[in-house]
Amino acid sequence: MAIGYKTTWIAVRERSAADVAAALGLTGLQPLPWEDGTDRAYGQGVYVGGPVAGWTLAHGRHLPLISDYAEFPGRLSSLSTALGEVQFFGTHRGVGYAAWAHARHGRVLRAYSIGDGELHHFRGEPTDIERALGKATLPYPQDPDSLDDDGWDAWWRTVPGETDVMRVAGAWSVDPTLIEDVPSLGLYTSAATGD
Repeated sequence: MAIGYKTTWIAVRERSAADVAAALGLTGLQPLPWEDGTDRAYGQGVYVGGPVAGWTLAHGRHLPLISDYAEFPGRLSSLSTALGEVQFFGTHRGVGYAAWAHARHGRVLRAYSIGDGELHHFRGEPTDIERALGKATLPYPQDPDSLDDDGWDAWWRTVPGETDVMRVAGAWSVDPTLIEDVPSLGLYTSAATGD
């Protein structure tokens, strides 16, 4: 079972599942194989998988990083200070949510998220993959009334969908929809992971 849509996850470069779980403040951990942990995290809790191509992925619908959009950049920065390179991704087609962010050594280099038609974050310059896809390339206009219908149409064409999130993940680190199995055990917690 791959990590797919309607969830959030982070990818951390060259760190163990135990390192990532500790930095996230997860408790009540139990070792589980990839398929079981991934499946459970879709319902409740968080699963931190074993490394895949040099990246450790942690996922869950209630990942303790995004409970408040205003606090997200600071939380990502803190996590990156502890772990080095951290990437965040999220998707949920029901509310039009698409997000990605990249931080290294405490510095948020790029952050983009949109949901319910509202742009929550636009920080840093679009990366090569974003430009190639033509997605997440325009910030929300400072003066929305200044755009005519053609201007709004052009802006909406840059709003990504769930497959764009996977393409960005694949270009930056690992496309989680392509992961079929991870031989090493990961760590799962069903504990509440909010603030």
